[in-house]
Amino acid sequence: MPDWQLKILKSILRLRRFLALRPNATIAQQREAFEEFAKRFTVGREVVCQPVSAGGVPAEWIVSPETMDARVILYLHGGGYNLGSLYTHRALAARIGRACQARVLTIAYRLAPEHLFPAALEDAVRAYCWLLAEGVQPDQLALAGDSAGGGLAIATLVSLRYHGEPMPATAVCLSPWVDLELTGHSLTANAAADPVLTRAALRAWAKNYLGGKDPRAPFASPLYADLHGLPPLLLQVGSEEILYDDAVRLAERALAAGVNVGLEVSKNVFHGWHLFASKLPEAQQAISRLAKFIEGHWAA
Repeated sequence: MPDWQLKILKSILRLRRFLALRPNATIAQQREAFEEFAKRFTVGREVVCQPVSAGGVPAEWIVSPETMDARVILYLHGGGYNLGSLYTHRALAARIGRACQARVLTIAYRLAPEHLFPAALEDAVRAYCWLLAEGVQPDQLALAGDSAGGGLAIATLVSLRYHGEPMPATAVCLSPWVDLELTGHSLTANAAADPVLTRAALRAWAKNYLGGKDPRAPFASPLYADLHGLPPLLLQVGSEEILYDDAVRLAERALAAGVNVGLEVSKNVFHGWHLFASKLPEAQQAISRLAKFIEGHWAA
């Protein structure tokens, strides 16, 4: 996208952030703003969205004409563990599914503050195990998520390994939030550049989710987890994000644990840029790259 258009988009996002994440905004108001914002992201008429119960977790199958039924992506939406829904990320999940020629299962995992940690993780693991019980083969299964959903994807992998469950073929994390203790330098260094997130919002969401539990708990903040034995990972992050350091440090820790991990840094883009794939060439290119990565790790 030309620099002038990107600057206009960032200005619009800063205004939206000011209105949606103002200090006195309630979680209900933040959720409503996110749902309203998501209306600009549409799914093509040829894409079928079918509600389903994934082991008791409300979920949705997203299927496009290009789908190969054996290929499945379990997608975990972002929203700081407090916001987001099947609707807010439907268009992004559908675009990823089409790029990968895969069915996508998105889940409405329980949100804070109504449901505290580890409710979201329990729902993600339950949905994954349901897919296995439905006959989906692990070597044809990928895990993906953005922001908090990216962190939840890593926590899910760690939990699956801990309980001896089969691992998926691969996982992709878009701008993952993996440190609820908020120790990354980019939280300060990129505060002025990132038009989407604020440290104050992350702090409030983490407090709501943790309910007094240790922010370094490995299943809440998988940056501090033992990452050995995880499947190949792809991490994508924008250079201007306040969560930039979360992705960089996760890549470093995964590499040190012997994990096959790739880190892609897209220049001059902000948190959640993948959501704008209908307009933003940088997002389209990132999705094409992650699709190539996933396809390279699925069984032939």
